[in-house]
Amino acid sequence: MICSHHLSNSQGFGFLQSESSIIFSLILIFTVACASLKQIDTANSCILFDSKKGWYKSTKKSFDKWGAPIALQLAIINQESSFNQFAKPKRKRLFGIIPGSRPSTAFGYAQVTNPTWHWYISRTGNKNASRANFQDVTDFIGWYSEQSKKMLGIPKNDFYNQYLAYHEGQSGWKNKSFNSKKWLLGVAKKVETDANKYNNQLKDCENKLNAKGLFGIF
Repeated sequence: MICSHHLSNSQGFGFLQSESSIIFSLILIFTVACASLKQIDTANSCILFDSKKGWYKSTKKSFDKWGAPIALQLAIINQESSFNQFAKPKRKRLFGIIPGSRPSTAFGYAQVTNPTWHWYISRTGNKNASRANFQDVTDFIGWYSEQSKKMLGIPKNDFYNQYLAYHEGQSGWKNKSFNSKKWLLGVAKKVETDANKYNNQLKDCENKLNAKGLFGIF
């Protein structure tokens, strides 16, 4: 017996209404999330962690595992995406008007490209990791800083060179590709300044953050 299944007009209309409601809800959630982030002072690590309590736990976990300073993690994410989990490079414009392709596959909090993310997953076995997940991204930054330390000898508290290696890749840093990019040297200096600022701020609240963690508030 061949069974046929179809929606009546009323059923079909109801289905479309339901589907539209789901799409609208997702758009609303995304909009609210973006608006909430804009209200957070991402320039101050203590205020940031007070607003996003789970983020301290993630950055501390990466520090304990890889030795990557929390300040370095924050400075890189701030520079790469301004803490936007869905960030992508701006599309090129054809004739200054028509949206074209994006310059790279960079995505997420840390603007990691597909090949680099696949490298991270293959080496760590973290198969379910997402570039839009804060904990996964902080683990990635910790792991990447470890590779730069092993391969290039860059100390993890050398925020300037750690960022240059992050941006150019270990082979690019080794070949000093950044020397031909004056703009990038300026960006690396900004990341260094931001990291030092985050680090100084953390001195005022890290004990409090750790105490909260002990009592299970995170």
